[in-house]
Amino acid sequence: MPKNKTHSGTKKRIRITGRGKLRAQRAGLRHNFEHKSSAYTRRLSGTTEVSPVDAPRLKKLLGR
Repeated sequence: MPKNKTHSGTKKRIRITGRGKLRAQRAGLRHNFEHKSSAYTRRLSGTTEVSPVDAPRLKKLLGR
């Protein structure tokens, strides 16, 4: 049986922590900054834990 390939797009966007949780950038921090307050964009910075509903699907894409 052939090996599963890691999804290269997911690999670039999702990071796995030491305990196996998934971390990702928050959505909405790429464009239209004129209309977003500085406080809002500041809170979007950094990474957050991926939703528990999405985690199994993303782990499968990462070959975990």
